[in-house]
Amino acid sequence: MSYKRLIPCIFIKQGKAVAWFDDPTVISDNVITLAKQYKDKGADELLIFDLSDSDEEHDESIDIMKKINRLIGIPVVAGGNVKRQEDIKKILYTGAKRVILNFSKPYSAKLIEEAALRFGQEKIAVSLNDFDTLFKQQNLIEKYSSEIVFMHRLDLASVTTLTEIPYVIVTDTMEESEIFRILESPGARGISGKFVSRTDLDLHVFKEECTKREIQMTSFENTMDFSEFKLNSDGLLPVIVQNFKTSEVLMMAYMNEQAFQQTIKTGRMTYFSRSRQCLWVKGETSGHYQYVKSLTIDCDKDTLLAKVEQIGAACHTGNPTCFFQTVAGSNYNRANPLQIFESVYDTIADRKVNPKEGSYTNYLFDKGLDKILKKVGEEATEIIIAAKNPNPEELKYEISDFLYHAMVLMVERGLTWEDIMEEMADRH
Repeated sequence: MSYKRLIPCIFIKQGKAVAWFDDPTVISDNVITLAKQYKDKGADELLIFDLSDSDEEHDESIDIMKKINRLIGIPVVAGGNVKRQEDIKKILYTGAKRVILNFSKPYSAKLIEEAALRFGQEKIAVSLNDFDTLFKQQNLIEKYSSEIVFMHRLDLASVTTLTEIPYVIVTDTMEESEIFRILESPGARGISGKFVSRTDLDLHVFKEECTKREIQMTSFENTMDFSEFKLNSDGLLPVIVQNFKTSEVLMMAYMNEQAFQQTIKTGRMTYFSRSRQCLWVKGETSGHYQYVKSLTIDCDKDTLLAKVEQIGAACHTGNPTCFFQTVAGSNYNRANPLQIFESVYDTIADRKVNPKEGSYTNYLFDKGLDKILKKVGEEATEIIIAAKNPNPEELKYEISDFLYHAMVLMVERGLTWEDIMEEMADRH
């Protein structure tokens, strides 16, 4: 079955959201708030186009995209002012799922092959304004991209015969019948444009209308029916919730069948409250939603594992996880790289606040940023030299030295491992 997606589009101009690519009317002064509003109303994905006129404005748009990707739990596909490989990298590093190459611009055809080889075909989409470009560049588009974004009304039957690449239609039509017609097209994976970008449209409700027309809109396909699960004595299914990026266990809750179906339907974790005897959407009052990445049942089919994108803290106490009180043993794990890095980092940070006589770390802080940068550069060079040595022990030593000095730099400039991990997680 072909699952369809509702994809509002945001056009960024001078740091604000405007009505359309040729209509500069400002519809929101806060692009990030608008993106969150779309997400909360049921958007499956976002299209973002940068309409900036200068490098400074373009950098502002990139920063906005990064903040959007860190705030919302739905995919973002972005384009606009993509003229070099560096522009593609910048957009992907914001956490975007794909970058759109505008094939009405001649330089895009020159970029696409290298971009696909460097970042992966699945990271590349192309936007087209007419059929002629698709016909002329069909081989290039099919070989090096994974999605087409049509920026105009078109004959859907002709598209299906020309290419098998999934496509999204960005249309200015406000006619509901036309929206349904597009969604019913076999090759269309989603609809974008003025209709689904209305801020007064509840996309959850519209999806129900689509379902009545036998258009499957959910982003998730449950391969098992709730009746196949083994419930506890209260008729509920225990759910263990895990951060999909870090594998940290966040919380434990329960679902009944209605909560399970609501979770599948909306993509937001919904539970059954035993104390209140009602459904509750995690984050409904706090904004700390949990967006589903996967649901897995255990071997006995009596416990569900939910891997989620956690917005904010999972625990009502404000802690990142509900499991923060050690009862026995230690949380420290020598096999966990992040814990080791955080332990060393904490020691370095403590040295900065509480200097210790004779400490090399304090020596570096006392000498200042230039000295720290000099040492980072020296250690990077040592890695290159050690890598030529057939004995890996020297390389191991030099990499460890480099990482230590990099952490000193991080503390000096106010960066944490959480900042780095978040950035790295956004890139894959």
